[in-house]
Amino acid sequence: MRRAVATTRPSRRRGPVEPDPVLEAASPLRDAIRAFIDYLALNRNASEHTVRNYESDLVQFLYFVGAATGTPRHALTPAHVTADAIRGFLGELHARGNTRSSAARRISSLRSFARYLRREGVRDDDPSALVGTPRREHRVPQVLSVNEATALVEAPDLGTPLGRRDRAILEVFYASGLRVAELVALDVDDVQLSTRMVRVMGKGRKERLVPCHARAADAVRAWLRDRLVLVAQAGAAAAGRTRRADRDDPLFVSYRGTRLTPRSVHRLVARYVTLCTTRFGVSPHALRHSFATHLLERGADLRAIQELLGHVELTTTQRYTQVNVQHLLDVYRAAHPKARA
Repeated sequence: MRRAVATTRPSRRRGPVEPDPVLEAASPLRDAIRAFIDYLALNRNASEHTVRNYESDLVQFLYFVGAATGTPRHALTPAHVTADAIRGFLGELHARGNTRSSAARRISSLRSFARYLRREGVRDDDPSALVGTPRREHRVPQVLSVNEATALVEAPDLGTPLGRRDRAILEVFYASGLRVAELVALDVDDVQLSTRMVRVMGKGRKERLVPCHARAADAVRAWLRDRLVLVAQAGAAAAGRTRRADRDDPLFVSYRGTRLTPRSVHRLVARYVTLCTTRFGVSPHALRHSFATHLLERGADLRAIQELLGHVELTTTQRYTQVNVQHLLDVYRAAHPKARA
């Protein structure tokens, strides 16, 4: 099996992905999975989040195959990756109550792994080609109205440093339509306040520039003054004891002076949602959906929205946007000659 070779320099924001303990012991299948994970991280330049998901999916499959065949995990080989094993794993996911989209993602991980084994000459066939993929549910994304989005952004208390931080987070969310992972990965020098542009590292470590409006820039500018004080205080408090230091200069930090995590942002948004709306299930991604939908409703080109969101496929942008019936009627009445008459 060929060793994965790095084709791009590592991202400045991501360290090495720590190996799963299950993959530490030697066995033919575990070695193949480890090599595949290295291939994703180095050759395919996949994000840390993607690599971790693939690794988790394959470890779950490894456990299932060992239990289903009665084979000790250290004795499993790539020959155990069969169409029947993949179908059995799919049935196990269904029995656990996994959603179709969750099961489809795990089967997609197994497909990529099976294709990798065939390409590397480990196997002569692709067993995943004989397994169907569960049809995904097409759900309408949660979208806030303009008034709801405005109320959510203005919910934080500007009388406290963390309140001004939260205001900056929500402003940037709604102004630029970022993913949660993209927002927490921002460094101070990624936001150009003079030109109101944000440099974003998206999926697949693809970099793009996204504009933001003046209110978002003002909110970030106000937070940066508080951030200097907070980081200095956190550094003084950490003197004399071990503290994990960020390798970069994160834009949004916790009260300890460390980079915020996606989970922290989810909790932050959930707290403010309860203050301004009675709707349930409003996540940080709802602001991204609202960003795209509100642009589309006001005449923005779908291709431009695709670039702003960082989508590779236009069909993904169409799924993330929602056009209400009234907007369709307005466009129809304005465009159709008989409707105007």
